Amino acid sequence: MELTAGPRRRTGARDTEGMAVTSFVLGLIGLLVLNVVLGPIAVVLAVRSLKRGTARRSRATAGLVLGIADIVVFAVLVATDSSVLAPGM
Repeated sequence: MELTAGPRRRTGARDTEGMAVTSFVLGLIGLLVLNVVLGPIAVVLAVRSLKRGTARRSRATAGLVLGIADIVVFAVLVATDSSVLAPGM
């Protein structure tokens, strides 16, 4: 009878690849809709996957750039359109 656990597979690499791709996709979608929500999520996922050493480094970097672009687009929209902050005024 074996009392110790056997060696575990490393699943972190696969998780980081998924996070990199997800950040890229959310960053792209965020340019069109819900940029205030999807942009920060894309940034967080991209940074986490880059810190964990993803194999899809360029995809994570693109997700980071797109996520930041989402936030910038939202800031520009809010700054140029006063009706977003106070509808009906």
